[in-house]
Amino acid sequence: MKTALVLEGGASRALFGVGVTDVLLQNGIYADVVVGSSAGIANGVSYVSKQYGRAKEVAVRYTSDKRYMGLPHLLDRSNRSLYNIPFVFEDIPNQLIPYDYDTLAATDCKAYACVTNIATGKAEYLPITVDRSWKALVATCALPLLFQPVEYGGKLYMDGGIAQSVPVDFALEQGCDRVLCVLTRERNYRKKDREAMLTASALLYRKYPAFAELLKQRNILYNQAREHLFDLERKGKVMLITPEDTHGFSRTEKDPERLQQIWAQGERIAKAQLDQIQTYLNQGAF
Repeated sequence: MKTALVLEGGASRALFGVGVTDVLLQNGIYADVVVGSSAGIANGVSYVSKQYGRAKEVAVRYTSDKRYMGLPHLLDRSNRSLYNIPFVFEDIPNQLIPYDYDTLAATDCKAYACVTNIATGKAEYLPITVDRSWKALVATCALPLLFQPVEYGGKLYMDGGIAQSVPVDFALEQGCDRVLCVLTRERNYRKKDREAMLTASALLYRKYPAFAELLKQRNILYNQAREHLFDLERKGKVMLITPEDTHGFSRTEKDPERLQQIWAQGERIAKAQLDQIQTYLNQGAF
């Protein structure tokens, strides 16, 4: 039996997933494979290192900190990204809220960041290894227009959620027969319209036509991906954990109290479904 944990992104909404993974850690539930896009895996690496509460602490303490993100960092020619990349991906894990690199190095869990290759428009998967600059996470979090493409292994990558919001098929391809997927939108959520920022971004990336087309079709592709997930759920191939209510909760939410609330929703739902989760992981049924 091989278990996967798949984590959707969604910037600040991904704190819902942290509430879920913290409950998993509390109950000794560890996946063999962890894969996610954007903030999903950026938070998920703390699950891999078995650091209960760390991802929440990072968000609650620093998301509202001017050193973390904001327009000045985007306009800074040495950074050119909404996030202050050295602060977020180096200062915090290496100094302020230390990441447990020893556990990461020793674990048998295989973790991957889903990224979008802007030359091909295809999803690729970068292994999470001991890298104190966290370049794979920078790449998967690199939202178009607000970040620069990230060079990794001679290729240019951006936000993994553009090509694959919830990389469940990758988990299945790794031979996982128990797949727990944590979403960051309600079960009945559908993207109704094109996202204006991503549609505008398509013009900026017109030299990468496959990537630009993904941006223009984002709402359609996202909804199709969700239907695929629900189909897999009906077939018993995955178990989905979804929030009950994210209404009014912005992906760029900075208020520590609000961040605590979305984390608490994930914790509450995971605790309520804990027996179901354990039954599924042990028996393949829920």
